[in-house]
Amino acid sequence: MKARNVALGIGGAVGAVVAWKLLTRPNAVLWENVADKIHHAEHSHFTEVDGVTIHFQEFGMRGKPTLLLVHGFTASTYVWQAVAPVLAADFHVIAVDLVGFGFSDKPKSFDYTIGSQARMIERFMDRLGIGRATVVGSSYGGAVSLTLALDYPERVEKLVLVDAVINNSPKKHPIMKLAKIPGVGEVITPFLVDSKTFMRVRMKETIHPANYHLINDERINSILRPLSAADGHHAVLASGRNWEADRIEEDLSLINQPTLIIWGENDTVIPIYNGETLYNSILNSRFVVLKHCGHVPMEEKPEIFASLVAEFLKDKKGHIEAPDDDEILLEGI
Repeated sequence: MKARNVALGIGGAVGAVVAWKLLTRPNAVLWENVADKIHHAEHSHFTEVDGVTIHFQEFGMRGKPTLLLVHGFTASTYVWQAVAPVLAADFHVIAVDLVGFGFSDKPKSFDYTIGSQARMIERFMDRLGIGRATVVGSSYGGAVSLTLALDYPERVEKLVLVDAVINNSPKKHPIMKLAKIPGVGEVITPFLVDSKTFMRVRMKETIHPANYHLINDERINSILRPLSAADGHHAVLASGRNWEADRIEEDLSLINQPTLIIWGENDTVIPIYNGETLYNSILNSRFVVLKHCGHVPMEEKPEIFASLVAEFLKDKKGHIEAPDDDEILLEGI
């Protein structure tokens, strides 16, 4: 009886904590309350696509070739904060927040599939008057970019794929599997998404040890801030539950655009063999591997990353020269 009472007491306490978390969280993060903390906020703009407000940052001069940057799962325009201004010296750079992430709207009515995200990017391009662009996709954003190239090939001039998702393997992660359970996902997501401790652990799994200096309060807060409300928690959970990317790997041979594949040699999130699959499947592709680099080369190796992308874009056929840099392994150029 005593053990039962203890168990009931613990269960009641846990239930109270969960109820408090769910009832006291804000419904949304308001831009006006956090704008002074946002990287490159002076470059931020908002537009409406199909009734959804989309946040994006714009760098460089219109009239130059357009470069559209698409972030990964739970990320935002923040991941491009080091490379976007550098690339803007030669290109018109647009970094966009996907629906449900960053400071774009996070509507419950959106289905949060990769296909729907690609469709929204295509309509976003219409809204901004962008006919064709080079699309740069990181991780989950790589899946969105590939889907855009498959479904709307006329909109994609070239592709840059950065440690890109091409299948459903990430769904096998224990947390992703746990979050799919009805009720359980709704309970654990707010605690995980808002946890600085969990974020630090996740970053250590994502970034190569040589780049652990990036794991600081500024980066952690920048990632957590736009998702720290009920609508952000829903968007993360819905995106994980509606993750369907196997079609991408099956259709890779249909990609005809010149494609630059950049991978961190030590990526443990999306292993390098996925990059090899991309290179072997896309006829007109180049494959560059960065040493001492994990899942986010644009943050871990921003100078090398920007240089590779600029060189790839400046050549009409997307050729790149073998660089004289011991941080780079060339799998195929």
